[in-house]
Amino acid sequence: MDFNTLKKQRASQLEKLTDQLKKANGGEQTSNNDDRFWYPATDKAGNGFAVIRFLPAPANEDVPFIRLFEHGFKAPTGKYYIEKSLTTIGKQDPVGEYNQQLWNSTTDDSSPARKQVREQKRKLNYISNIYIVKDPANPENEGKVKLFKYGKKIFDKLNEAMNPQFADETPLNPFDLWDGANFKIKIRQVEGYRNYDKSEFDSAEPLSEDDKVLEKIWKSEHSLQEFLDPKNFKDYDTLKKKLHAVLGLEQRQHHEEEEAPQAPAPKLKAKHTTTPVEEDSVPPWDGDEEDEELSYFKKLASE
Repeated sequence: MDFNTLKKQRASQLEKLTDQLKKANGGEQTSNNDDRFWYPATDKAGNGFAVIRFLPAPANEDVPFIRLFEHGFKAPTGKYYIEKSLTTIGKQDPVGEYNQQLWNSTTDDSSPARKQVREQKRKLNYISNIYIVKDPANPENEGKVKLFKYGKKIFDKLNEAMNPQFADETPLNPFDLWDGANFKIKIRQVEGYRNYDKSEFDSAEPLSEDDKVLEKIWKSEHSLQEFLDPKNFKDYDTLKKKLHAVLGLEQRQHHEEEEAPQAPAPKLKAKHTTTPVEEDSVPPWDGDEEDEELSYFKKLASE
């Protein structure tokens, strides 16, 4: 698809995007060392402000966002497990399988097993291309095209813009260069976590009146689909081996066999099913909440 086609077909993009949002409603796959990504800065009080513009799908790609799942937790052993979940690409993941075994091992919702499952659940994130309109904390970023990783709170803002609740509200395609709108990110610190509730879209207007400028911005976008390439995910057996090491499953089983016969903690089966994971299948312990702890875990694990 060339730039002229992008402009002509923009009227039909809202319907297509709405379908994609419905599917998505049914990650961090990056590190802070990846300079393609932009991260909104906050002050000492945890407050932050910036203005960005969500961009359309890159050339030769159909959707302007991708959905990612990742696991990030500190095990009782003191070790960290921080890995991309294979469920992102529709495959079985060893953490998900182990969580299911733990969850089904009891009916007590307040049990240690179910508490552990909730701590080990997958985290949801999205990635889109953005144009940075205003970044007071780092003005050198203004005018650049970056990748932006965001969670469900911001995704809900996108969804609400495209599917307004009231009849007097006009649907907005926030990913449109001409009929989209700038997004004002307003960050507050609420109960120890970043809160984006006050973030909002401005009035609809072209990102630029000059199509040549818009085309240059569009051609500067980064691929999103590369983050979903299976080669960028560790295979099941590698992840299972790491999970066993982090949770101390093999050592625990060996110790229990030496001490006394008792019911050991569930361990992953030797073989796993190859049945693809349904995208809209949500385990009872998994919510759609965004990940606000993963970067913190990554920092601790690297120290």
